[in-house]
Amino acid sequence: MARQIAPSRSFHPLLTSRHYPPTSPAPPPRPILLPKALSRATAAAPRLPRRGRRDVVAASAPASSSPKTEAVTGAWGKVSAVLFDMDGVLCNSEEPSRRAAVSVFAEMGVDVTVEDFIPFGGTGEANFLGGVARLKGVKDFNTENAKKRFFEIYLNKYAKPNSGIGFPGALELIMECKNAGLKIAVASSADRIKVDANLSAAGLPVSLFDAIVSADAFENLKPAPDIFLAASKNLGVGTDECIVIEDALAGVQAAKAAKMRCIAVTTTLEEDELQQANPVFVRKDIGDISINDILYGGSNAYHNECTENTENSSSVGNATPGTLSGAANAEFVENTNSPSLKDQGFLGSRRDILRYGSLGISFSCLFFTIRNWKAMQFASPKGLLNFFTGGNSSIFATNEGESLSSRVQQIKKYLADFETGVSATYVPEFPRKLDWLNTAPLQFGRDLKGRVVVLDFWTYCCINCMHILPDLEFLEKKYKDKPFTVVGVHSAKFDNEKDLEAIRSAVLRYNVTHPVVNDGDMYLWRELGVNSWPTFVVTGPNGKVLAQISGEGHRKDLDEVVGAALEFYDERKLLQNNSLPLALEKDRDSRLTNSPLKFPGKLAIDVQNNRLFISDSNHNRIVVTNLEGEFICQVGSSEGLLDGQFDTVSFNRPQGLAYNSKKNILYVADTENHALREIDFVNETVRTLAGNGTKGSDYKGGGHGANQVLNSPWDVCYAPSEETVYIAMAGQHQIWKHNIRDGVTEVFSGNGYEKNQNGSSSTNTSFAQPSGISLDHELQELFVADSESSSIRAVNLKSGGSRWLAGGDPTFPDNLFRFGDHDGTGSDVLLQHPLGVVYASDKQIYVADSYNHKIKRLDPVTKKVTTVAGTGRAGYKDGPALSAQLSEPAGLVEVGEGRFLVADTNNSAIRYIVLNEGGADVRTLDLTGVQTPSPKPKALRRLRRRLSADTNVINVDGGSSMEGYLSLAISVPDGYHFSKEARSKFDVETEPANAIEIEPANGSLDSDGLASLKFKRTSSSSSMGRINCKVYYCKEDEVCLYQSVAFDVKFQEEVPSQAQITLAYTVVPRDNSGSSQLIAAGKNLKV
Repeated sequence: MARQIAPSRSFHPLLTSRHYPPTSPAPPPRPILLPKALSRATAAAPRLPRRGRRDVVAASAPASSSPKTEAVTGAWGKVSAVLFDMDGVLCNSEEPSRRAAVSVFAEMGVDVTVEDFIPFGGTGEANFLGGVARLKGVKDFNTENAKKRFFEIYLNKYAKPNSGIGFPGALELIMECKNAGLKIAVASSADRIKVDANLSAAGLPVSLFDAIVSADAFENLKPAPDIFLAASKNLGVGTDECIVIEDALAGVQAAKAAKMRCIAVTTTLEEDELQQANPVFVRKDIGDISINDILYGGSNAYHNECTENTENSSSVGNATPGTLSGAANAEFVENTNSPSLKDQGFLGSRRDILRYGSLGISFSCLFFTIRNWKAMQFASPKGLLNFFTGGNSSIFATNEGESLSSRVQQIKKYLADFETGVSATYVPEFPRKLDWLNTAPLQFGRDLKGRVVVLDFWTYCCINCMHILPDLEFLEKKYKDKPFTVVGVHSAKFDNEKDLEAIRSAVLRYNVTHPVVNDGDMYLWRELGVNSWPTFVVTGPNGKVLAQISGEGHRKDLDEVVGAALEFYDERKLLQNNSLPLALEKDRDSRLTNSPLKFPGKLAIDVQNNRLFISDSNHNRIVVTNLEGEFICQVGSSEGLLDGQFDTVSFNRPQGLAYNSKKNILYVADTENHALREIDFVNETVRTLAGNGTKGSDYKGGGHGANQVLNSPWDVCYAPSEETVYIAMAGQHQIWKHNIRDGVTEVFSGNGYEKNQNGSSSTNTSFAQPSGISLDHELQELFVADSESSSIRAVNLKSGGSRWLAGGDPTFPDNLFRFGDHDGTGSDVLLQHPLGVVYASDKQIYVADSYNHKIKRLDPVTKKVTTVAGTGRAGYKDGPALSAQLSEPAGLVEVGEGRFLVADTNNSAIRYIVLNEGGADVRTLDLTGVQTPSPKPKALRRLRRRLSADTNVINVDGGSSMEGYLSLAISVPDGYHFSKEARSKFDVETEPANAIEIEPANGSLDSDGLASLKFKRTSSSSSMGRINCKVYYCKEDEVCLYQSVAFDVKFQEEVPSQAQITLAYTVVPRDNSGSSQLIAAGKNLKV
C-alpha cells in the first residue's frame, strides 16, 4: 500500500528500476522520481498521501506555431493522419451494442447483463459475442448465426439513419482535422455493415473519410495492430505520423503495437483502466479533444491565447450544409446563439469569467481540504519540494546486465563525489521525548555514530510495510557483524496506531527485532520530506543522508547501497561497531506465555458437528475445538509452506477461514505464504490450491495451483451453490475467486488501484486492502471490510461491481483518510480500519471495527450503524458489552442467533458476545486442553495419551487369545446413510508399541459400516489396541455430520486360543441445541 504524498528527490535510477513484471496486466507502476518539468496543471492539483503503485507523470511537449500544416514537427513529432475508432469514439454505440447482444442471448435462454460484454469491447463482434458465450459456458455456440441475429436487432432497433448516436463534437473535430490538412480514417473492429449503419445514424457521411477499415478483411483484430497498420498503408502515411483515438483497452494496446500515438477517451472505461495500456493522454470524450491535442500533444495554452479560440467556429463554418446532420447542427447552433448567456454578460466579460471561476475553484479547494484534512496533516514543505523538484536522474544510470561488483563500484564512486561536495542533508536527531521499542532510546550523535543506518518509515496497518519486513531481515542477517542498523520509524496513519502499546503488539505480531521509535507526531517524516509508506532513508556514519527510496521490491537496491557504503566508509576508517542497548519486546511480554494462542486472526464454525476453527496466526497453525472451547486437534505448528498430514504441515501466519460442510473441508487464507490452502478433515491432510509462497503481482489470474501466484490473501468465504471460494486479496486491493470444480483462481472484482471507488463492473471498482469478507446468499452479494478506506462495501456476485454501505469517503475515492469512531447513518458513520465482517441470520452485518476496539452492527438497508460491544479503548475486560474492552478484534463468526465468537487479536483470546433484549454481554471462552505448540519428536505408532473432547470411547474386553479378528460394525439410525463423498475410516494404535500387531493399520469402512482386522499378540503380557474411527454420515438433503469413536480393546494374560471380537456402535445424531444452550448459559466462560 505504499501511500505516496510526493516522490523522493535524493535517489536515482539505480534504485528506481524495481516495478511489477512487464507482463502483469496490473495498473502501471509509478516511478519513484518525477521529471523536473511538471505541467502547471499537475502542479496545481492537491495531492493526497498515497501508497501502492507510484504516480505516472508525463511532461507535455511545447506548442508549435502553425496549426494548419500537414506535417507538424517538434517534441511532439510529425502528425499527418488521425485514425478514429467508431464505437465509443465517433458514435455513442457501445451501450446499444451491449443491449442488442443481451437480446441475442436472451433469445437463446442465457441470462447475461450488459456488464458482461464490457471486457470484450473493441475486439470485434465475433469475440464480443463469443467471449461472453465462453464465459457463460454456452455449448454449441454458433458465432456466425449469433452475429447475424445481432446485426438484425442492432440495425432495426438502435442504428436507424440520423438517429443521433454521434458524440457531440465528433463532426467538429473531423472538420478541424481536415482543415489542418490531416488525413482521416475510421479504423474499427466492427464489421463494415455496422460501420456504415453507425456513421449514417450519427450523421457522418462516408465521404468525410479518406479511408474506412473494418473487421471483415482481417483475421487478427484488436489488440493486434493489423487494422491500424492497414489504415496507415491505405492513407500512405507512416505509423509514426498517425494519431489514434480509442475508447477500448484493446484498441489502445493495438495502437501501441502499431507504434502509433494514442489518445484515449473514457466513454467506456475509467481512466485508470485505460492507463494500463499507456495512452499518451486521456480525455473524457471526443468533444474534449482539441485540434491542438492532436497537433501539439496537448500543450495548447500559447496557441489558444494567440488565436483567441477562433479555430472551432472557423473549422465548422467551412463545413457544407450537407455534412451537418440534424442533431450535431442543432446542438452547435444552440450553443453559439444563447440569448440567456449573452444577457448575463458571460460571453462578453472575461473579468466575470475569471471572478466567478476563481470563486468556484476556491470553494472547491476549501471543500476538498476540509474533506481531506487528515491526509493534509501528512504533507510537509520538504515533501512538497521533493514532489515538485524531482531528483537527479543520471548519477546512478546503469547498463542492462551490469554485474554486482561494477554497480557497487559505481555507488562508491558516487559516494566519493558526494563526500567532496559542499551540500548535503544531515539526518535530524531523534527527539528525546520519543518512546522506543526493542531498545533503550538511541541518538544518532551517540549510539549510531559510525554506523550505516536504514531508517524504515512504516505504519503497521500498511500491507506493503509488512511485505518489506523479509527484506529488512535479509539485510540484518547479511550484515549482522558489520556496523549496520535498521531503525523502524513508526509514522502512524490511523489514530490508534499512535498508541505505544498498539505498536508493541505489532512489533510482537510481526516479529520485528530491530529498534523501533514511535514518531507519532511525524517529526522525522517532515524533516526528511518523506511522503509514502514504506520509505527507506539510508544514512552514512557521519549522519549524512545518502539515499531515499519508497515502495516495496527494493531488496537488491538496498543491499547494493548498504554494501557499497560499508566498503566505502570502512576504507576511510569512519565506521565504529559499538554495541547497541537492545532489549527485545518478545523476551519480556507476558502475553506470549500466558495464552495458548498468539494473535489469532479469524474464525469459522461447523455448527452441525459442534466445532470451532481458529487461525492461531502467529503460531502458524489452525486450532480446532468444540464450541465450548475443548481441544479437538491442531493442524500445523511451524512456519513454512508444506502440504501433507496434520502433524507435518506448515503455515505462515494464516488468517481467513471458510468451512465447506458438504465435504468436511476448511479453506485457509495462508496470508504470508501468499497461498490458498485446503484442510481435508476426512483424510487429515492439507494441500495447496493456489500460490507457491512467493508474493505475486498478477492482477488478472486464471491459472491453476502453484502456477497462480497470490498476494497476501487475508480472508475467505465459501459459496456452496457455486462451489467457489471468494478471497479478499489485501496485498493488491482486489477480490478474487477460486473455482472448486476446475481449480482456476482469478480476479473477481477490483482493478488493483488502491481506492475507495464503487462501480457498476469489476473493472471500474477499486478497493483499499480488503481484509474481511462475508456472503449473503439471498441478495447475491459479498460484504467487504475495506480496511484502508475504513468502509464497508457490497459486491454484486453477478457483475463484480460494488456499492458503498458505510464509513470512508463516498465523495473522493482517493481519500483513504476519512476515519474515526462515530455511529450514525450513511455518510455520518466513521470507522477505523475494520478487519472483520459477518452477515448474520438477523439480516444485519456485524463488523469488527478493529482500530476502534469495537464490534458494530450495520443495517444494510437503512445503513445505520450502532456499537454492540467495546468502549473505544483497547483493553481486556469482560462484562456488559458497552463497558467491556477488546483490543483490535480482527474476526468474528455467528454461532447462533444473537451469539457471536470474536477473535480478540491483541489480547490473544477468543471472546463471546451474547445479545439479548436487555443488552449484551462479553465473556472469554476458556480454551480447555489447548497448548502452545512445541516441536514434536518422531512418534512411534503407540497409544495416544489424550483423545479429543468429541470422541466417544467404548471399552471392550479383548480376552486372553493370542490372535484373532476384530470386526468393526458401525450403524446409523433410520433416515441417515453413510457419506459417499467422505468415506468413514479407521486407524490403529497399540500400547505397548510392540506388544501386539493389528492389520490393516488403517483403512475405510464399507458402505454398510463394516471392516475386519486381524490381530496377533507378540507378547503374553497385558496389552491394549485402540481402533480410532471417524464416521461420516448424512441425512437426506442435509449437510453431513461426523462422529469420532474409539474402541479400547484390552487383552489379558495369554491363553492359547483364537478369538472373534465384534466392535459394535450405533451413531446417535448430534443435538446441536444442547451445546448452544450450554454456551448461552456461560459454560467454560471466564468472568
